[in-house]
Amino acid sequence: MTDERGETRASDAEREQVAERLREAVAEGRLDMEEFDERLGAAYQARTHGELTPLVRDLPAPGTTTDLARRPGGDAAPHEGGDRWAGLVGQGKATSGGAFAFWGGFGRKGGWTVGRKFTAAVFMGGGEIDLREARFEDRVTVIRCFALMGGVGVVVPPDMDVEVTGWGFMGGFGESGSSAEGGISPGSPKVIVTGFALMGGVGVDRKLRQADKRRLKEQRERDRLEKKRSPRKEL
Repeated sequence: MTDERGETRASDAEREQVAERLREAVAEGRLDMEEFDERLGAAYQARTHGELTPLVRDLPAPGTTTDLARRPGGDAAPHEGGDRWAGLVGQGKATSGGAFAFWGGFGRKGGWTVGRKFTAAVFMGGGEIDLREARFEDRVTVIRCFALMGGVGVVVPPDMDVEVTGWGFMGGFGESGSSAEGGISPGSPKVIVTGFALMGGVGVDRKLRQADKRRLKEQRERDRLEKKRSPRKEL
């Protein structure tokens, strides 16, 4: 069926395909978050192909950039199960094997490569080790944290296999946050966090990746628009 202008109606699958193109574009830096949010909202509200096409007209065609291994329904395989970890484990040499802070701080985050053994030490300072977008030199990674009157925070995604074995004296050494609903994803590297904290603290916190946060936001927007389009039931 077509509308009054003779344009073909868009399906839910086609709207999702456009949304996936937009996700790819923002991940590569082709769109900023403001443009992404604006176009994404327009994509989910689009009724025809004519309304969808302008949203991706200035973006590369599928297959000319990073392959997202799309599946029917628009889900991107690299964020699910072992496929996500396939290119992140054992694919390169470590870019950092340790960090130290004295009356200051350090940070390791983004697309860095973690060594088989990583040692972090702080004295009256602090440090952050963010593994959510990191690559791993080996299947098993040991992170040793030593905090003296300071603190070290280790941030991991909810689906990563993590074991915390350190201890604290007049301080704390522990884990917070919950695992993903599906538990540890297949193919996840094993990360062992050990060491000790003296009058300080070492904390392992599970947090969503930025891409996962965007997906949750998109899902809420999709649900809101679906609820808005659905006819109200008569009381």
